[in-house]
Amino acid sequence: MTAAPPPFELLPGAGRSPVLLHVPHSAREIPDAVRAGIVPAGEELARELDHITDAYTDRIAEAAAGLAGVTPWRFVNRLSRLVVDPERFPDGREEMLAVGMGAVYTRTTHGDVLRPDDVDAGPLVERYFEPYARAMTRAVADRLDAAGRAVIIDVHSYPSRRLPYELHGEGPRPAVCLGTDSFHTPPALLDAAREAFGETELDTPFGGTYVPLEFYGKRPEVSALMVEIRRDTYMTEPGGPAGPGLERLAAALAGLVDAVSH
Repeated sequence: MTAAPPPFELLPGAGRSPVLLHVPHSAREIPDAVRAGIVPAGEELARELDHITDAYTDRIAEAAAGLAGVTPWRFVNRLSRLVVDPERFPDGREEMLAVGMGAVYTRTTHGDVLRPDDVDAGPLVERYFEPYARAMTRAVADRLDAAGRAVIIDVHSYPSRRLPYELHGEGPRPAVCLGTDSFHTPPALLDAAREAFGETELDTPFGGTYVPLEFYGKRPEVSALMVEIRRDTYMTEPGGPAGPGLERLAAALAGLVDAVSH
């Protein structure tokens, strides 16, 4: 019997590296027990995974880690965000609840039913969300202890055309969107990202970045930036193969890692 894959994985980097590449949305894996509670099935579910998955961002992060002068650490979600979304607030303050996409999704990218509205999210949050949050918190704490600071670079992708679930998709859709936080994204980190990636915009069509709640708004030594890569720059949409843009983006991400590692 084949063992189930781990729900997430911390991949070691250099002991002195402050950088943690966070890859939360690259996987398509859904455990059978979770899949049983999801309404779409077969080709319909496969299409939804094509739209919602940040395909190949784990490969971009892996290639960047191999190219970087100081190898960053990587924290990679091995389960689909249709299981839980580890970057959403698991309570009523999450704005994406307006489109059925809190920590546990009830709607698809196109507004169709994914789970019943009255689903009990508690077991999924307890089984998947909370262990992920604890492990990510430990990973950041370890970088603080080892390097005196932590730099979380959140690696995402987004579609070239707006999908119905997007709350703020009316603005520009640059090759790379940089999501920022007023407390945790210092100017030097932004400057390094602009230098590394070239064509960028701030917080459009997606804004903000991920910091574990234990540090959020409290520890300026924890800096963070979300890197949202427009999918048509490195793959065939939706859900198609990767192209040569993947290597170029990995090199750019490695450049950002090196710039903030020293």
